[in-house]
This record gives sequence, structure tokens and C-alpha cells, in this order.
Amino acid sequence: MKKYKIFTDGGSRGNPGIAGAGAVIYDEDGNELKTVSKHLGKKTNNWAEYEAVILGLQLAHRIFEDKTVDIKFEIKMDSQLVQRQLKGEYRVKEETLKEQFLRVHNLIVKYFPNIKFTHIPRAENKRADELANIAMDEA
Repeated sequence: MKKYKIFTDGGSRGNPGIAGAGAVIYDEDGNELKTVSKHLGKKTNNWAEYEAVILGLQLAHRIFEDKTVDIKFEIKMDSQLVQRQLKGEYRVKEETLKEQFLRVHNLIVKYFPNIKFTHIPRAENKRADELANIAMDEA
């Protein structure tokens, strides 16, 4: 089974403030396949972190279409809160995040049966952070 890594990052300048999200997909050899970034308007940091995961999953689905069910994906992010919520270790208490959580959940159920969420240090997430900052700079 093929394996791909999706690095995601969301940010907000102010909380809430100008927000952006970015994601990058790497193949098994560590080659960058595709990136996405999006300006989000005025949002919280955690909302933007979820949006980055959504963007990454949507991008993977556009690339691989129905083959996503036969691929292992690892989502790497520096947001420990979002990572633990997606793993079911933390409850989603914030109302504004419940819809974001549900959007991710629906994508997983429909297209990504082989998925893993990993928390990484910010220093290991530079490319996704760069993409999120590019999106915030668009404001």
C-alpha cells in the first residue's frame, strides 16, 4: 500500500484575526507533489488549523480520486489540540470548531479509511507554515 504524508498548518494574526491555511503533500520518497494555500478572512488559529487539514484532504482527493481508499495517509501538524481532537483523545468543546471537526470526519469516512494524525514540532512544519503565511499575506 502506498504511503503519502500531508503536512498542514493554519494561522491567525490576532485571535481571531487575519487567517490563512496551507498544506503540502509528499510522496514516499519525500518529494513534494502538490501544495495548496488559502486566505480565510477573520478566523481563529484553531479554526484555521482545521481548515488546513480540510484543504490537504481535499487536495489529496483531487489528486488520487477514488484511489485514496487504497493509500495510507499521515497528516502531520503542529497543532496538538487539533491532532488530539481528530484522534478522539480530546473532546471538541468550542462551538466554532465542531463544524470543522465534522467536515474532516466526513472526508475521512468517505475517502480516507487509512489515515493517521501526528503531532510534530513547529520546526518540522516549515513548508506548510510558509504556505499559511503566504495566504495570510494576501490580505
